[in-house]
Amino acid sequence: MASARWSSLILALLSSLVAFGSPRSLSRTLEKDDGIEVYSTTISCKVTSRFAHNVVTTRAVNRADTAKEVSFDVELPKTAFITNFTLTIDGVTYPGNVKEKEVAKKQYEKAISQGKTAGLVKASGRKLEKFTVSVNVAAGSKVTFELTYEELLKRNKGKYELYLKIQPKQLVKHFEIEADIFEPQGITMLDTEASFITNDLLGSALTKSFSGKKGHVSFKPSLDQQRSCPTCTNSLLDGDFIITYDVNRESPANVQVVNGYFVHFFAPQGLPVVPKNVVFVIDVSGSMQGRKMEQTKDALLKILEDMREDDYLNFILFSGDVTTWKDNLVQATPENIKEARTFVRNIRDQGMTNINDGLLRGISMLNKAREENRVPERSTSIVIMLTDGDANVGESRPQKIQENVRNAIGGKFPLYNLGFGNNLNYNFLESLALENHGLARRIYEDSDANLQLQGFYEEVANPLLTEVEVEYPQNAILDLTKNTYQHFYDGSEIVVAGRLVDKDMNNFKADVKGHGAINDITFTEEVDMKEMEKALQEQDYIFGDYIERLWAYLTIEQLLEKCKKAHGDEKENLTAQALDLSLKYHFVTPLTSMVVTKPEDNENQMALADKPGEGPADTVIPSTAHLNIYQAPPPPSYYVDGDPHFIIQIPEKDDAICFNIDEEPGTVLQLIQDPITGFTVNGQIIGDKKNSSNSETRKTYFGKLGIANAQMDFRIEVTTEKITLWNGAVQSTFSWLDTVTVKQDGLSVIINRKKNMVVSFGDGVTFVVVLHQVWKKHPVHLDFLGFYVVDSHRMSSQTHGLLGQFFHPFDFKVSDIHPGSDPTKPHATMVVKNHQLTVTRGSQKDYRKDANNGMKVACWFVHNNGQGLIDGVHSNYIVSNLF
Repeated sequence: MASARWSSLILALLSSLVAFGSPRSLSRTLEKDDGIEVYSTTISCKVTSRFAHNVVTTRAVNRADTAKEVSFDVELPKTAFITNFTLTIDGVTYPGNVKEKEVAKKQYEKAISQGKTAGLVKASGRKLEKFTVSVNVAAGSKVTFELTYEELLKRNKGKYELYLKIQPKQLVKHFEIEADIFEPQGITMLDTEASFITNDLLGSALTKSFSGKKGHVSFKPSLDQQRSCPTCTNSLLDGDFIITYDVNRESPANVQVVNGYFVHFFAPQGLPVVPKNVVFVIDVSGSMQGRKMEQTKDALLKILEDMREDDYLNFILFSGDVTTWKDNLVQATPENIKEARTFVRNIRDQGMTNINDGLLRGISMLNKAREENRVPERSTSIVIMLTDGDANVGESRPQKIQENVRNAIGGKFPLYNLGFGNNLNYNFLESLALENHGLARRIYEDSDANLQLQGFYEEVANPLLTEVEVEYPQNAILDLTKNTYQHFYDGSEIVVAGRLVDKDMNNFKADVKGHGAINDITFTEEVDMKEMEKALQEQDYIFGDYIERLWAYLTIEQLLEKCKKAHGDEKENLTAQALDLSLKYHFVTPLTSMVVTKPEDNENQMALADKPGEGPADTVIPSTAHLNIYQAPPPPSYYVDGDPHFIIQIPEKDDAICFNIDEEPGTVLQLIQDPITGFTVNGQIIGDKKNSSNSETRKTYFGKLGIANAQMDFRIEVTTEKITLWNGAVQSTFSWLDTVTVKQDGLSVIINRKKNMVVSFGDGVTFVVVLHQVWKKHPVHLDFLGFYVVDSHRMSSQTHGLLGQFFHPFDFKVSDIHPGSDPTKPHATMVVKNHQLTVTRGSQKDYRKDANNGMKVACWFVHNNGQGLIDGVHSNYIVSNLF
């Protein structure tokens, strides 16, 4: 089925004085007159037969009399592949080259070892990946950034969407979006909308037209039209610019052939809907309590309104146990729907997470209904599971659960897995779904989570065909992409591509067979090759070998999907095929990286652009690709170090909030507490040798940390002298002079001599403790510890504590920035958690990479022990002991 993925783009040009260094500070200076003039930004989109070729170009000049640093950001869809990047300074072009990831990684590590800057890639937002590159521009010099990426637009709910997020951050003399669309089937509708501008103003800056096979959109606002008010110097271009279109559906299918490659689009209309038998398998464990449970129930109630009367349904609820609404599937009659609504309203959260038994009960119910003829013969079955965590009771081994589910379904119907939030093993959910002809979708913890759930259901609510197979003449096709689909859903589209054995063949024939609601159907499409050649002579709109590139894109995408459920030699072969195609067609995929070289201080410096993934190994930020050329990897999202300074990073803001806690030596503070997973982290404060009674001048630090997991019966006590581990009653003690690794089921402790300790609980919870050592005979200072949260996505939504409370999404806004008594530390007004606070711009340090010097991190400082930012008051977090 076609997934709800749009071609998306966020464009921002950031400029700052070189002295600011870190990208965290760049976004704070965008509207200042710092000498950087962005005089041109263009977004050129060519869409040919759904395949989008997008080029983003920004030109700037440094009109100051000193060097400046300019940073170019583009956020592109996760489903897109970057194909090219060039950086041109004063006529000299520095290109990007796509290489095998391991080869690129060696070059990248070599650049780091030589002290040169390098880049990272991250996920950002729900659908996006961020590409960022910065460069030092000499006085009077010009710079041009150009990024190219490609993507196959997927049809969703009856239309294709080209979604652009516009954020130039300043007025741009020449700003233009231009999209040319060519569809051989003919275009039936073309529309645009912009969230940041009124329809009247949009109309005056917008040109939109379509006729026959061609469509054109141009958005070219003047400087005055870009202004947020007639006399303002800031831009109102900040929001969504969306182009939607669909094609002529008089014929259910369309085949196009160019240079020996073909693509076959199939989307019939007007067919009766196949009745469906759907079982909702819903996680009602304790971690679902609160807003997640309420949003789930809201979505289920809306879904019940949309059920067709010839559908059959049931609800399976799993926590530590499994309960069902009815013993068997029931028809969606008005009476049963009314009863189902009452059942849903009364769902309550409780207990653990038994995914295995919940799924097997639902699958068994569907199999039984079919065997006992309880459902219509020409109906189709679907399992939709929603969970927010990992299996922790009953059968909890992912591979065994996959085996059980695979054997139970037996390929008869699809399984769709919806993962609520980030505290789960998304790779497991995805593999489980893909093995059973379904897909996984992440539901983001946000105010619209219920709409996300409803939106997914709407995609699969109306199956028009089942067991769809696309057939071609024997021995005439090579390298065919996926050509069998368990379901075709209304509003989606099946796309198949391949290569012809004989480029000179005169005719081409394709049959699509499927089971409909009433009978079996075969659609036949015959193509006259000579007529096809005439129809595709549209050089102004078509970009070269687009069908070949579409085939390569689709093949790589499907090979990577197969890799997720393959093992051993099969996985190696699939990976090798995808890698070869990625390199041949210059695509940045999870198997390749783009090496970008840029000039800096008379030396070429290197950056690496990778393709991030959804799994726990890759996911740090709830999700854009981010190529970043700066001096160090980004700091962790949450940490406490120094006096003690608490730093909370908000990736979506490219900013941080910090606060101190002033308490007496000996006080134990609760840093993290998660009642669901059993994690606790507490820290004990120590003071200087010669401690001042004045709290304004007194220095305090963390001298002892306690890390525990009650469910694993495991504790770690860390002091500045030793590390003690308890596994139940068994104790092990290590010195900071040791270099040692301790591993057991679900736990890894790595002590790096006199530097740090890394503690990992599975692939979802990782902490780093940094040791700060001072001269033993120092008259005042003592050794102390810093605590860093590197990964927290497997912790539950009930996590709390001075650090833990910030693991959940929250927002803040800063305004009214004005000078303070110290000109280097401006004041501002911050609105956060419904509180209005006065904050001060300052900086703290991240010592994770360098315990001696650290890396400066700019942040907004919240006064009075974080009052108004933290929940309650700081004294609420004082506990009696480390454990």
